[in-house]
Amino acid sequence: MGSDLRYELEDVPKLRELIAISAQWLLIVAPILIIGGRVVAEMHYTDVVEKTTYIQKIFFICGITLITQILIGHRLPIVPGPAAVLIIGIYANLESGLETIYTSIAICGILLSFFALTGKTRFLQKLFTENVVTALLLLIAFSLMPIIIEMLVSNANAIFNIFFALALVLSLFGAGKRFKGLQSTMILWALLFGSLVYFSIFPNEFFDLKIPELDFLGFFGKPKLDFSFRLDVLVIFLLCYLALAVNDISSIYSTAKIVNAKESEKRVKQGVSITGFSNLISGLFGVIGTVNYTLSPGVIYATRSSSRFALIPTGFALIAIAFFPMVIFFFSVIPKAVIASVFLLILCSQIAVALAKAKIESEESGLIIGFPVLVSVLISFIPGEVFENVPYAMKAFLSNSFLVGILLVILLEHVIFGVNRRQKR
Repeated sequence: MGSDLRYELEDVPKLRELIAISAQWLLIVAPILIIGGRVVAEMHYTDVVEKTTYIQKIFFICGITLITQILIGHRLPIVPGPAAVLIIGIYANLESGLETIYTSIAICGILLSFFALTGKTRFLQKLFTENVVTALLLLIAFSLMPIIIEMLVSNANAIFNIFFALALVLSLFGAGKRFKGLQSTMILWALLFGSLVYFSIFPNEFFDLKIPELDFLGFFGKPKLDFSFRLDVLVIFLLCYLALAVNDISSIYSTAKIVNAKESEKRVKQGVSITGFSNLISGLFGVIGTVNYTLSPGVIYATRSSSRFALIPTGFALIAIAFFPMVIFFFSVIPKAVIASVFLLILCSQIAVALAKAKIESEESGLIIGFPVLVSVLISFIPGEVFENVPYAMKAFLSNSFLVGILLVILLEHVIFGVNRRQKR
């Protein structure tokens, strides 16, 4: 791919092109940060100021993380953002309280950095085979469906919202197919076009908005975390962080291969350790942790640049946006139906990647991937009353569709069907 690029990994683009490339990265990553932050903020808060403050923290932390990764971490053109797998962990443990959730995230961040720096993450490559990774990607997508449903039916326009989401996603698919240049900024267009259409149909939702008083330094006043440790919650997040580590490692390895970067092992070690440190800071600030996204190869193709230095201005721009809460506020009032639609679009991409990676060469592989996904969907839609009289530790486990699914796929791959493979040898 190197010959197709205008700028290689260690090249510094000319100023005008540096700004243009950085702006494209920003247009792609900013909406993702807002969507990921908004989904979690909706779980925690009803007050718009608190939601805005939450997203400010995410922008600030992701900006710092991006610059650190580019300079001393993996040193590759990869952007960080809220980890989808942690949304599942947060959603499953809402009853335990914010302090307990973010204490667990901080602890897991420390452990992730420790294991990366000591080279212990290598065992994950053996644990997460192609079947497990494929199932993992599908499990993340299906486990998040209840959140999308909640956002779509959260107001009196529930029926309209459902059909609106379907129409918006189908329109974006059609536009992306017809206009190839739109694919890299699909999320931004979804937010802008979707909001415009929704507010034109329900103008009162826009005109009834009240602009609050926002403090541009307000998010610095709330980084303190009141520690609250619970072992059952920590165990759930540890399993989520196993998946996060695999995601992080695969993002770094795949991007390093695409840009022909040397010393992949060293880049993984340094990159994952910075991700762990970023998650520690996220936990202390009381926000969702970050992961290196796998969308970078598509952006590299679109911009014809793999220059890591082009992302440094992007990192500073993310930090700058964190100090302008009014910008984030206007994003935070995007209708829930639009946010749900965009989230559905992202999960569709997730499923597409999973199916592209799938190598179902036998009925055995189909069972390893299919059975955990079906069980995960089943658990996702079991009424909450079923678990009312179950002890909390068991409830946190049994009601977590993602956790049950990932444990099932590992059991099937490495124990039940793994025995047969070892016997055949």
